[in-house]
Amino acid sequence: MAALLSEEDRKYLVDLFNKELKSEVKVLFFKSDNKDECQYCDITQQMLDELAETSEKINIEVHDFNADSDLVEKYKIEMIPAILMLDKDGNDMRIRFYGVPSGYEFSTLIEDVIAVSKGGEVDLSEKTLEILKEVDRPLKLQVFVTPTCPYCPRAVAMAQKLAMKSPYIQGEMVEANEFPELSMKYNVSSVPHIIINEGAGEFVGALPEDAFVEQVMSVLKGV
Repeated sequence: MAALLSEEDRKYLVDLFNKELKSEVKVLFFKSDNKDECQYCDITQQMLDELAETSEKINIEVHDFNADSDLVEKYKIEMIPAILMLDKDGNDMRIRFYGVPSGYEFSTLIEDVIAVSKGGEVDLSEKTLEILKEVDRPLKLQVFVTPTCPYCPRAVAMAQKLAMKSPYIQGEMVEANEFPELSMKYNVSSVPHIIINEGAGEFVGALPEDAFVEQVMSVLKGV
């Protein structure tokens, strides 16, 4: 199979990770070898394998969605292909990628690897960090995207930054075309489309940080 990363991109990532990665990042990948069950698992694994080749600090751990049911239950993996990341101490950083993080979303994957290697260091405002202290129950943020959407990475990154800073928040990228039934369930017709707690709230668009947080907190407060 032809390489997904060009030689230029590979060299760029080697240099970037040499400069930016502070500690080991473990990437857990959940898949199935059944093509009918997971059409995009092979290309996702290839992408992760090529990514791991650019730094010894990136370690890929592959799990079978059906055979490794204990881990599927532990990390609450709902569909495949699925990617999550653990920090150097094995802590789940509460970020998920459902589907291939390709196109514009590949940049989000790279940014997450760097952030996780730095212990969840992200660029959120002090105001947002204070507001996150009010979150006292689970909030799942599903950001529906497509690979050709230039605005989607900003929305995914925001959801996942919030997740890295709050033990109650999980930030998920969901590739809308790969999971059509889920997209239909939430009437996803344009992206990024953000679903909060499986429909308790929703909004469309890559909102600025303050507005994004306001939408999330309105669901928590029942507004």
